[in-house]
Amino acid sequence: MNEKKCSALRFALPKGRMQEGVFRLLDEAGISISASARGYRPVVSIPNIETKILKPQNIVDMLQLGSRDLGFAGQDWCRELGSKANDPNNELVEVLNTGLNPVRLVAAAPENLLVGGQLPDRRLRVASEYESLTRQWIAGRSIDAQFVRSNGATEVFPPEDADLIIDNTSTGATLRDNGLVIVDELMQSSTCLYASREAWQDECKRPQIEDLKLLLQAVLEGRRRNMIEVNVSAQNLDQVINVLPAMQKPTVSPLFEEAGYAVRAAILRTELPAVIPQIKASGGRDIVVSELNQIIP
Repeated sequence: MNEKKCSALRFALPKGRMQEGVFRLLDEAGISISASARGYRPVVSIPNIETKILKPQNIVDMLQLGSRDLGFAGQDWCRELGSKANDPNNELVEVLNTGLNPVRLVAAAPENLLVGGQLPDRRLRVASEYESLTRQWIAGRSIDAQFVRSNGATEVFPPEDADLIIDNTSTGATLRDNGLVIVDELMQSSTCLYASREAWQDECKRPQIEDLKLLLQAVLEGRRRNMIEVNVSAQNLDQVINVLPAMQKPTVSPLFEEAGYAVRAAILRTELPAVIPQIKASGGRDIVVSELNQIIP
C-alpha cells in the first residue's frame, strides 16, 4: 500500500514590526530562514513547508480564504477581520499565543477635548485603521460618532481631522507625544500562530503544525526560566529543596566523596530575586544561575 503523500504546509510569515520577533523565535527553535531571490518567498529549514511573507492583516485574510494553512498575526487584526479563533464555527484556530509584541487597542483623545475626564456629549469623529472594532465600540458606548478611516499614523489626526482615535499602543509614548490621553481600552493583543481550520483538521498537516508548536513553545518556556544549581550539605538538603520551586521536582545528585549534594531546578526568572537569598539562608552554596534555550516538559 502506498503511503499518502502530504502536500506542502503553506506557511505565512509576517511583514513589518512583528517580523523581527517571529524570525528570532524561529531561529532560537533551530529553524533557519534563507532569503530567496524573489524576497517574499524565503526558504525555511523544515522540509515540506512553502513560505511567504505577508502583512499580518493579509495573513488573516489568506487563512480565512484557505490559501494559507498557518501564519502569524496579531489578535487585534484577527478580531478586526471577523475571526473568533477557536470558535468551532469559524475559520481560524489559535495554535499558540507567543506573547510577542504585546499591545493594547485603545481609544485616545486630546486632553482638552474631555469634560471631567469623559468624552463630550456631542457628535464626534473617530479615526482608526480598525473599522469593525471601532464601529462596535461606538455602538457599545452609544456614542454619536462618525468613523474616519486612517491608513497609518492615526495619532496625527486629532484635533483637526478627528476628535479621537482608536489605535494600538505598547508604551503609550507615541500617544503622549501627540498630546493624546487614553479614555478607554478595547482589548489587549499579542502575536499568535494561527491555522486555518481546514489545515488543523487535515491528518497530514495537523502533525506538522503540532510539531512546530512544540518547538516554539519550548523556546518561549526557556525564555521564562533559568537553571539554578546549588551545592548543599546533607543536613541542609531538605531545607534548600523546600525553598526551591521547580517545574516538577529538583534534580539531586551526590557530590564527590560524599561532600553533600548538587541540586538543579529550572525556575521562573521572576522568582530569582526572592529565591536566591532563601537558598543562601537555608545553607546552599556555590549557587550558579544559567540561561536556558529550550524547555520541553
